[in-house]
Amino acid sequence: MSRILEFFRVLREFSHMIPALRYKPPADDDAVSMAVILEDTVARHPDSTMLMFEGREWTWDEFNRDSNRLAHYLQSQGIKRGNAVALYMENRGEYLLAMFALMKLGAIAGLINNSLTGRQLAHCINTVECTKCIFGEELVSPIEAVRAELGLQDGRDYLWMADANQTTAPDWAVNASIGMLDQATHNLPQTRDILAGETALYVFTSGTTGLPKAALQPHRKLVATSGVMARVGFRFSPQDRLYCCLPLYHITGLVPGVFGAITLGASIFLRRKFSASQFWEEVRQYNTNSLIYIGELCRYLANQPALDNDGHNPMVKMLGNGLRPDVWDDFRHRFKVERICEIYGASEGNIGFLNMLNKEKTIGATTAALAVVEYDVDNDEMVRNAQGRCTPVAKGEPGLLLGKVDEVFQFDGYKDKSASEAKLFRDVLEPGDCYFNTGDLIREIDVGFAMGFAHYQFVDRTGDTFRWRSENVSTNEVGEILNSFEQVEYTNIYGVEVPGAEGRAGMAAVVLKSGESFDAEAFSRFVERQLPGYARPVFLRIQQDLATTQTFKLVKGDLRKAAYHLGKIADPLYVLKPRSDQYEPLDRAFYSQLIAGDGGY
Repeated sequence: MSRILEFFRVLREFSHMIPALRYKPPADDDAVSMAVILEDTVARHPDSTMLMFEGREWTWDEFNRDSNRLAHYLQSQGIKRGNAVALYMENRGEYLLAMFALMKLGAIAGLINNSLTGRQLAHCINTVECTKCIFGEELVSPIEAVRAELGLQDGRDYLWMADANQTTAPDWAVNASIGMLDQATHNLPQTRDILAGETALYVFTSGTTGLPKAALQPHRKLVATSGVMARVGFRFSPQDRLYCCLPLYHITGLVPGVFGAITLGASIFLRRKFSASQFWEEVRQYNTNSLIYIGELCRYLANQPALDNDGHNPMVKMLGNGLRPDVWDDFRHRFKVERICEIYGASEGNIGFLNMLNKEKTIGATTAALAVVEYDVDNDEMVRNAQGRCTPVAKGEPGLLLGKVDEVFQFDGYKDKSASEAKLFRDVLEPGDCYFNTGDLIREIDVGFAMGFAHYQFVDRTGDTFRWRSENVSTNEVGEILNSFEQVEYTNIYGVEVPGAEGRAGMAAVVLKSGESFDAEAFSRFVERQLPGYARPVFLRIQQDLATTQTFKLVKGDLRKAAYHLGKIADPLYVLKPRSDQYEPLDRAFYSQLIAGDGGY
């Protein structure tokens, strides 16, 4: 009976997929942009609420008029089509006003991570050759600290925008908040001339493995992605209301979230930063029925103490990426979410996945041509056979995801052309072909009846998976299991080198739930039951908190460097010695054996 019900459920879901299957993205020479999408939505719903932020509301018409004022002002300051302008603000209404003002002019907004300072901040502004910098009142100090490193002129190229209005613009900046007030409010005629192939945004990589790189975001990609996500993913209508607390300099919050809502006229509740303690209260207060998420946001919510009213909320659908299988079921059932639309993609990439059929624990399916090929974890490289070709993996086996580059699924890459070329593999399956290297391992999974569409599951980043005792270890899969131990709030898994041993041994940074003390004996029994020998972490590091990026990605680099070295770490360290099934504190004597290559591994 359940299989019959699932059959008819999938048929109903499939009807919503038809627009995606028929959809063709705009051609590069089509006159369409996100600014035009906004103006068209304004014409349909001028007096409906568009945006709510910290007690202030904009209707669609009010937002558009304010954005036009700023666009006219920026034009008077010399900004024109094709200019790159840095945008450095926290999440707030003015951030979106400035972004759309720039897009109306055909300028390129460089979306700078607002947590960056110093060298990384200067690098991002300089690398895209910004002619101006629009920055917020709340971020004066970081900009002032790098002014000497930027090729911008005081009193002309720094445009200040008020936030709480507690201060005035510094003497080296122009007050754009005042300057825009007496400007015209009509749409700019040149907006309708902007072509889909023109670059709209620079979005920067996280920079966890080096300085951030600027990924090109043409209007073609923004219009296509937001349109599909709005119609097939969220299935937005003007009656919907989106909750967005993800940073707007990040693709997930901005494109499928905010741009998706703008495409079909859904209203937006915008928050400066995520707060687990205030989340559900605000969802109920502002009646938001849609959520744009990152997986760790859901984990933080799931780790909050259970309340009797958890399921009494208006949130019925959510779309995002990184929701791990160990959180999925609990989150859906506890908070009564009807639809979880997991997606997958990369800012610079050409391939995306969408869980259009509302299946469980999957990134969904794709209409793009792809290859999932064998990957050598030991040498961190793709495997080629004697003919120089790659070998697709069997169904269910993890492999490196490659997206085929063609006329429809173009690779826009980075502003740095050499960095773009480094992400491409050629002659993968046949001579002359070209694929984008995602750097991610995925596998095809069985999700039951799915209209013949192959569904996939994310496994790990290539650099994160490691090899121990001749077996591949997925950091995500080990983490999911350890996170289910009753004392554990969260873990971060990574591989570390052990002198005299092949491969890398597993190490887990562990954060305990509030009020818990680590029970090494109980944890040891749990690990022995739940994990095969090769996947059991050899080392444990008990921490107060885990380092993450502002988009909640776990940071592993510093943890790998510190490894289990007693002189570098003040946190409690535990070790699982060879032929032992019990974790014990790592003492100086055994540490000396390890360093000498006599640990016995």
